Amino acid sequence: MARVLITEKLAERGLKTLADAGHQADVQLDLDPDGLLRAIVGAHALIVRSATQVTADVLEAGTDLVVVGRAGIGLDNVDVDAATRRGVMVVNAPESNVLSAAEHAMALLLAQARNVPQAHAALMAGKWERSKWEGVELHGKTLGVVGLGRIGALVAQRALAFGMRLCAYDPYVSADRARHMGVEMLSLDELVAESDFLTIHLPKTAETAGLIGAELLAKAKPGIRIVNAARGGIVDEEALADALRSGRVGGAAFDVFATEPCTDSPLFAFSTVVVTPHLGASTAEAQDKAGVTIAEQVNLALAGDFVPFAVNVAASEVSETVRPYLRLAEQLGRCFACLHDGLPERLEVEYQGGLAGSNTSILTLAVLKGVFSAGTEEPVSYVNAPQLAAERGLEVREASTATARDYVNLITLRSPDHSMAGTLTGPRSESRIVLVDDHTVEVPPAEHMLIVRNDDRPGMIGVVGVVLGEAGVSISSMDVDPSRTEGTALMVLSTDRAIPDEAFATLQGTDGILAIHRIACV
Repeated sequence: MARVLITEKLAERGLKTLADAGHQADVQLDLDPDGLLRAIVGAHALIVRSATQVTADVLEAGTDLVVVGRAGIGLDNVDVDAATRRGVMVVNAPESNVLSAAEHAMALLLAQARNVPQAHAALMAGKWERSKWEGVELHGKTLGVVGLGRIGALVAQRALAFGMRLCAYDPYVSADRARHMGVEMLSLDELVAESDFLTIHLPKTAETAGLIGAELLAKAKPGIRIVNAARGGIVDEEALADALRSGRVGGAAFDVFATEPCTDSPLFAFSTVVVTPHLGASTAEAQDKAGVTIAEQVNLALAGDFVPFAVNVAASEVSETVRPYLRLAEQLGRCFACLHDGLPERLEVEYQGGLAGSNTSILTLAVLKGVFSAGTEEPVSYVNAPQLAAERGLEVREASTATARDYVNLITLRSPDHSMAGTLTGPRSESRIVLVDDHTVEVPPAEHMLIVRNDDRPGMIGVVGVVLGEAGVSISSMDVDPSRTEGTALMVLSTDRAIPDEAFATLQGTDGILAIHRIACV
């Protein structure tokens, strides 16, 4: 019998699932940080939701911990890296709320189209206002889906039953998969220009923050209506308020906000806006599924069985040769996806040097985890990464060679369009990107990076530096390599903060710059 510490409310069926497996469910709610440090001692498993902070100190105090379970999707409150270093498995319930979230997006879509909450409030106030709250039909309208992952696909499926035309933007979904769903794939600019309704189903990342902003809204079809039941901050609320005020946007429905709890937003001033307080997963069924799912995952982990929703790997299960390269492999995957601005057509992962003699399958999973973490809606783990690759039509090949010309170990990623390689260097085994598109460089992976291909002529480095400097962006590191044959050069640089859209657009339009990509490796 294992002791399972539960620090937040868990569905009764989840508690029963633990008890049926013979475990002791030790429910201690509302623990402060010191109380949690005391309670974790002797616990074999910890189950939390979103409030409990599972820090490195908590994991260190839990010397008997085998597994930490999050009864939900997000893992922002769990130090997964610290858990991995200590050999503690981390699991979540990634599918528990997808139906509830999709249904809530549809509820917002319908409520916005037919002004349901506004008409309700007026009638409750004694006003019979039939003509004022005239709505629109969904049938025959174009629905643009930004992010065609599990939730986005469920919304598309339901909208199809309403007779809507379906279009989508998702660089991580193949055209074949979209066709099977009855969805036409478009660029983001094309999508907003054609959509009557736009529904967002993306993760919140450095790349997606502010994605729906003033520049994109200016290109939108007049009267477009925007639904966001994904993550706050993907839509610039100030820019949307301006677009509502001008009439460019006809209405909006929001369940999530840049800052939460949110009781004051510029969107609240408009009668054409429907809002809810982050209710996407707030159904009895979703909470019940989350409780049961996490209890089942914890039971499997405690029994030493295969755990389908594990998000990390226990460090003790990875060889000493391979373990230090896990983070590098994931960083390379993220960088490679950004370099393609989405999913490559196919991916070859080659291991050179000492790594070639080891079992590198976990490194390939780490690469895939990085590739899909860069832009997919659903949580990505070592377990579900191959499934995502199959679903999205990504062909993956592995190759190994025992010889590495310049490095003891080298991981190289290739597609028909790009290549990238990385290694660990120095006494502290620090990550370095050492090859981009067959150009030799040496830069550490960073949260904010640029890869620039330009004409090989004097002054190009200065051009980039001036534009970034005028935008208030400092260059942290940089390497340049000219082509031996093409008369071009490649710059790889990291910056102290994200490059603003305006500066990026300026660089894109600069004479002599042939291609430019924003990269996020961390």
